[in-house]
Amino acid sequence: MIPFLLVLLAVLVLIIGLWNGVSDLKTAYLQALLFLEVMNWYDGVVIDRLWVGHSKFWIIPGTEDIPFVQTWPQVLKKRGILTLIWIAGAAALAGIVVLLF
Repeated sequence: MIPFLLVLLAVLVLIIGLWNGVSDLKTAYLQALLFLEVMNWYDGVVIDRLWVGHSKFWIIPGTEDIPFVQTWPQVLKKRGILTLIWIAGAAALAGIVVLLF
């Protein structure tokens, strides 16, 4: 998972710095925060709860009775905590963008 996150963050730095051409801290921070928060909530609500939770594709034969999707309170708690983490993470990411570009 760590290599995936490193690639994801590197791509985000390149998108904000090169593709969008951002060079000031405020704009870089807002773009990083927007991207990270949308990704966070989209993953938790759309992918985990709606797609995986309502698709029979993810059910392994013999494990039909085992819950494999988090409940709404669990999703909201986890995504809320990650929201706070991404607020700080976006600041660090914005700093990297400003230093590199």
